Amino acid sequence: MYWVWLCILVSWHSPLKAVDCSTDTVGLCSPTIEEIIDETSTETIQYEADGYTVTTETTTVTTTTTVANEDSGDILDGDNDFVATSKEGDMDVDWGGQGPANMPSGNSCFGLGADKCAQITGSGNSTSTMGVDGMGTTFINTVDISDLDIEYGGKTNYTIKVDKQDAQDRIYMHITGKNGNTSVFSGTDILSESGVASGYQEYEGGFDFAGTINTLIIEIGGRDINLAIGPLFDDVTVNVLYNTINTIVQQSITSVEMWVAYGGSTETEVIDIIENIFEHNDIVTAPDGDINIEPEFDEPDMEVSYDIVEIEMEMELPTMEMEMPEMEMEMPEIEVATVEIEMEMEMEMEMPDPEVKVEAEPTTEPEPEMEEPVNETETEAEPEPADEPADEPKEDVAEEPEPEESAPEADADEDQPEDMEEPEDKGEAEEKPVKKPESKKEKAAKKIVKKMGDKGRYDSQNQLKTLIVMQVLGNTKTFFDSQQQLNDRVGFFSDESLPDAFINDNNIASYFLFAGSEGLMDEMVMQQWQK
Repeated sequence: MYWVWLCILVSWHSPLKAVDCSTDTVGLCSPTIEEIIDETSTETIQYEADGYTVTTETTTVTTTTTVANEDSGDILDGDNDFVATSKEGDMDVDWGGQGPANMPSGNSCFGLGADKCAQITGSGNSTSTMGVDGMGTTFINTVDISDLDIEYGGKTNYTIKVDKQDAQDRIYMHITGKNGNTSVFSGTDILSESGVASGYQEYEGGFDFAGTINTLIIEIGGRDINLAIGPLFDDVTVNVLYNTINTIVQQSITSVEMWVAYGGSTETEVIDIIENIFEHNDIVTAPDGDINIEPEFDEPDMEVSYDIVEIEMEMELPTMEMEMPEMEMEMPEIEVATVEIEMEMEMEMEMPDPEVKVEAEPTTEPEPEMEEPVNETETEAEPEPADEPADEPKEDVAEEPEPEESAPEADADEDQPEDMEEPEDKGEAEEKPVKKPESKKEKAAKKIVKKMGDKGRYDSQNQLKTLIVMQVLGNTKTFFDSQQQLNDRVGFFSDESLPDAFINDNNIASYFLFAGSEGLMDEMVMQQWQK
């Protein structure tokens, strides 16, 4: 039977930056990023006979809201798929509208270029379809922009080129934005009023709006008062800049369990495995919300250098002398090794190779002496020098396919004059010639590396220390001190420069090179002819 206790804790973090943009916002919003983090922690305790388990589950919900400004591009450009070719802003075709109009080209467009342009020729004074007074002629273009999904307001920007030859004429720019049949905004700019000698000009402007729009109505109109040359215009562009709001919600759940065991008394003992993990590891949260546990490595603050490592090794030397006293009890082992080598030599002499046996048959008289007990002392092996004449043929046998076994036996027989202790020294050399005793610096270096531990030896500072320890053992600190700097030969280099793409010939050198060698060759030929 167990009980479950549930505790819910909720914490809220303030956003990084508040979003100030909504459907009521007029114009463009400032691009911002808003991040709201909600954390909910649930702790569950499950009791059992020998302890209880504490489970902490944390749910993190991160809401990221991004406000940006998008650009539709020129909606009067047919390549952007908002208008047909006949409704483009290059004014090659009449848009249609109110009052009389003309579409001249060439010199009749004056500063607008040789291609076609639009001309206002109406002299009337009435109100246009879009509600603008003082109108004689209008050009009207209705554009569907519902594909942009504009919901949070924005701004329409326009540009237009105008050439007004008669100062008494007038021309204006008007844009109306609608959401279905509902008018959202309406703006009019008088580009050049009557009485102003503007001539050729390029105009630009814009109108802010809020909420949703899906249709734009563009009206360009004016009056030709003197009925001479009315206002001309061309190259009309309209861009829609609008706000977008994107919201992304991410949720991550982290669960941690801790087991608490009951002790022998009424007190409880907490097994702090989880605390130990969090204490000795780094908890890293990935961008996708995953939590990773990575081991942490303590970086030493002290800089590692050649001199510091050398001092540390010198400090280890007296410590090692105290911890590792020298042992001088190896003599009995040497004697035993010597006796074993001597026994192996005698056994080899008792059982020679088949090839050696054929050549040594005439000298088999000393064999009874060779069959004496193997465990004899050095004094009992003294009769062997008498066999030197009989063993001489073994020197020839040493050239057979097994020189490594027969050569030491022949050398041992020849080099044993009177003192039989010599083979013992050779046996000892063959037994332990391999390992060279470690110096005190090598032992100190191993102790320094051992102190790093299995985990610390992969630390960047400890790896650098290991390389410096190898340099100290190799005594490479003063390797380059004795190097001599070679000086350039005086007068070897010249400040004179050779002419480009031309090299002067040395006539005297050429004479000695070619004439001298030819003369020597002629002399050699003549000597051969005379002989």
